[in-house]
Amino acid sequence: MRTDRRVQKTHAAIMQAFEKLLMKKSYDDITIQDIIDEANIGRSTFYAHFETKDSLLEAICGGLFDHIFAEHLNAEPGHDFSGSEEGVEAKIIHTLYHLQEDRKRLSRIFSCESAGLFWEYFQLPFSTFVQREIVPALTADIVDVPKDYVVDFICNAFTSTVKWWFYQGLKATPEEVSRYFLRMTLR
Repeated sequence: MRTDRRVQKTHAAIMQAFEKLLMKKSYDDITIQDIIDEANIGRSTFYAHFETKDSLLEAICGGLFDHIFAEHLNAEPGHDFSGSEEGVEAKIIHTLYHLQEDRKRLSRIFSCESAGLFWEYFQLPFSTFVQREIVPALTADIVDVPKDYVVDFICNAFTSTVKWWFYQGLKATPEEVSRYFLRMTLR
């Protein structure tokens, strides 16, 4: 079933308003009223699309991560992974490019009380990727380690890597960070 264009337009306006506010204020300081005012919509309209501010963050993260881990990629401004191998390293580098490009917005999210939510939303699609792409390659080497432990370990290692990278001011390139991560986890 196709979504009505007005619904799509309103949904996009809410997300754009939220993203614009994230450039000005920390996540914790943004209120539903701020989003409503910025999007120029009514309160009931906001709640018709999102239950909470956190569900709005989840939708934004979902859109980003669904794109990164999609089967087929299109060229994008700033980077092009459309013709690359669909391997582990390419997906990790692609993820890092998006995080780097969104650094202003993400820095505000990382520094707020709700940063844990972002990491939860981040780890959901990443753990699926790890289960699908990384664990099968490791199975022969770690037959005596539970797969769910391996997935959790790799996801947490990548989250820690991204946090380190941000705290270091994103000085290393996505390719370098990917190499560090892969060397430490998949050697």
